[in-house]
Amino acid sequence: MSTTQWGRVDESGAVFVRIGDEERLVGEYPDATPEEALAYFARKFTDLEGQVALLEQRAKSGAPAADLAKAAKHLAESVETANAVGDLLSLAARIQVVQSRVAELGEAQSEAQQAEVEAAVAERTAIVEAAEALASRDLERVQWKQVGAEIDGLFQRWQQHQANGPRIPKSTGDELWKRFRAARGTIDAARRAFYAQQDTGQKQARAAKLALIERAEALAPRGADGIAAYRGLLDEWKAAGRAGRKADDQLWERFKAAGDALYAAKAEIVAQEQTEYAGNLEQKLALLDEAETILKLSDRRQARSQLQEVQRRWEAIGRVPREQVRVVEDRLRRIEAHVRKLEEEHWVRSDPARQERSEGFAGQLEDSIAKLGQELAEAEAAGDAKAAAEAKQALETQRSWLAAVRKG
Repeated sequence: MSTTQWGRVDESGAVFVRIGDEERLVGEYPDATPEEALAYFARKFTDLEGQVALLEQRAKSGAPAADLAKAAKHLAESVETANAVGDLLSLAARIQVVQSRVAELGEAQSEAQQAEVEAAVAERTAIVEAAEALASRDLERVQWKQVGAEIDGLFQRWQQHQANGPRIPKSTGDELWKRFRAARGTIDAARRAFYAQQDTGQKQARAAKLALIERAEALAPRGADGIAAYRGLLDEWKAAGRAGRKADDQLWERFKAAGDALYAAKAEIVAQEQTEYAGNLEQKLALLDEAETILKLSDRRQARSQLQEVQRRWEAIGRVPREQVRVVEDRLRRIEAHVRKLEEEHWVRSDPARQERSEGFAGQLEDSIAKLGQELAEAEAAGDAKAAAEAKQALETQRSWLAAVRKG
């Protein structure tokens, strides 16, 4: 027979464990020494002690109270009926300590869980309110690329929160989902209507632009003369609307090609004119050099005669290159303006009414000058220097007026 503090083995090989003042049969270990039998059942106790230590560690780290309670109850039952040799009462006491802490831990965890649920409800409510705010906008005037990205992002947030966040009460979750689904449905319906309308508009624009292309291509036989009509078609093209980016690019290439053909024909004409009219330009420049001598003439008849000859020769020469028209015309206009000025000045001088007015005024001046001459002589004879100076100044002024009138 072998005996330890926590157990013994009798002569028959039965092993007992001491629990307080009592003992309990835990089993037999045949064909072994008493020491080996006790060691075997002591190892079973060591296993149980390890499980209790693990339970204590889980409680210390804040494991879920419900899981701890379940594990503690199961372990307590195992210790109570354990076929092991060791201080079972100590293990049971340690388990009871854990069980007493489970209630406190459960209350704290319940409060924390409630706070997490409230935060989760608040976050999910924020997602719903953001979706409802989008749905309440004027959906006929929004940028659908942006709105679509926003509602899709909100839906992803909802899914992630539902998958990874704490569970919220079913009734609350169902009500929030109902609101989110309604807002999302409103947006999706408006988005589908927008793109359906856009598709219809694009089809109409494609049809209109195809018709414009046919009309533009039909202008090809007219060459440069078709450019004005093509510009009108271009205004219609701009008003036809969008046909979709890819379609617009393809349609524009055809429409532009039709216009390019017209402008190419015009470019050929311009190039031909450049060649044909280059000689005319040289002749007109030479004529202008000759004609600019008219600018030095003051005789209107001579100036008019020479100008008429220049104009006759000018018309006979013909056209000049387009980019030079303004240059040569401006020089000719300058000469014509000089001749016109000479004629206007002659008319002013020869106007009978004006001459009559001038002669009447001249007579008045002559009378006044004679009177002033007499006043000057009298002032000088009287030795009145001041009166003589005033009469002399007035006399000089009126003489200059008379000279101007006679010259005019």
